[in-house]
Amino acid sequence: MVEDKIDDNEVDQWGEFPGVVQQKSMEYSIKSKRSSRARYSYGIIFFITNLIAWFVRDYGDRALPLLRYSKACGNGGSECSHTMGVLRVSLGCFIFFLVMFLTTCFTSKLYEIRNAWHSGWWSLKFVMLIIFMVIPFFIPSDYIQLYGECARVGAGVFLVLQLISVIEFITWWNNYWMPDERKKQSCALGLFMSTICYIGSICGILVMYVLYASKTSCFLNIFFISWTAILLVVMMAVSLHSKVNRGLLSSGIMASYVVFLCWSAIRSEPATQKCSPQQQNSGHGGWTTVIGFLIGICAIVMATFSTGIDSQTFQFRKDKVQSDDDVPYKYGFFHLVFSLGAMYFAMLFISWNVDGLPRKWSIDVGWASTWVKIVNEWFAATIYLWKLILPVVRQTKVMDHEEPEQEMDNSTSV
Repeated sequence: MVEDKIDDNEVDQWGEFPGVVQQKSMEYSIKSKRSSRARYSYGIIFFITNLIAWFVRDYGDRALPLLRYSKACGNGGSECSHTMGVLRVSLGCFIFFLVMFLTTCFTSKLYEIRNAWHSGWWSLKFVMLIIFMVIPFFIPSDYIQLYGECARVGAGVFLVLQLISVIEFITWWNNYWMPDERKKQSCALGLFMSTICYIGSICGILVMYVLYASKTSCFLNIFFISWTAILLVVMMAVSLHSKVNRGLLSSGIMASYVVFLCWSAIRSEPATQKCSPQQQNSGHGGWTTVIGFLIGICAIVMATFSTGIDSQTFQFRKDKVQSDDDVPYKYGFFHLVFSLGAMYFAMLFISWNVDGLPRKWSIDVGWASTWVKIVNEWFAATIYLWKLILPVVRQTKVMDHEEPEQEMDNSTSV
């Protein structure tokens, strides 16, 4: 594989030859498209890894008899299935994307050799992935337990990055549909979308009250739902405040997201006859359980993928002009998010309980999962409110700083 190495002096010299510059521009365009396609390949790898983790968790003890011969898997291979099996697969996936992060971070130009490594060499990467997936099954269980504790922290970091990415997307979406005198249609459509979001959020609150808080003994669910309703009112009031004046669209979308997090948290509670209409499923459950499980895996992959490609949100300098030979996205950040995503899917598969025994065909079910989602909801609302209030606080400080200077100038002139 031959790579083109270009410096600034050569580009200046080629400016005299339009044909050469056009050819180089076409080569950069091809490399940029190849790099953009590569991220989908990594997404497929991550999806397959999720399926492997599920298979090892639910059927590893029976379908993989060779695990019994590994000393690290204990008697009968019990230490390489269920929760420990998920952690071992997660560790292999984490190592793979960590190596990709270390070998591609700070890549900025398409003609660098690290760009070719990120976008190609798939045969070698496939071999690497297999090796990294096999190695954890020979590591003693004590070290896997330690990785599980670290994975809780890594999954928490992943959730924070995901929240910031979602809130930035909501802000961008709100700015895109901001009222514009030249685009009255976009203003009307934005108002329509905000109305739909608020109607959906209110209906979601009412449905949760009926399904999960119909009895006074379900005080915890009542608290979760009522606090979510309070957050909706607070976000709408702050967004409409005269000093903030951000409109209803962003707060409406955020309200829908917060209601979804509350619903997901309550759905993660262990099924009880007292507060939940769903019954405890044994085994693999019905076809609805299977479909819900597959949707859950796809949601994990999509959340990781969307956060990984959103590197611009986490840049300190956002005014940098993109040139033709710049990489289309930050490779290091992309692989870092996927390595944290490996920890995240491990926590979902074992319901954030390193010492527990998860049920088959289940994702993110248990009191630990419920509280993680509830805290995630509260944290999302806090970040959103802070982003609304922060510009007002900064403006107030600037005005307070300018007033004494004006008084000094007036007294000097007198």
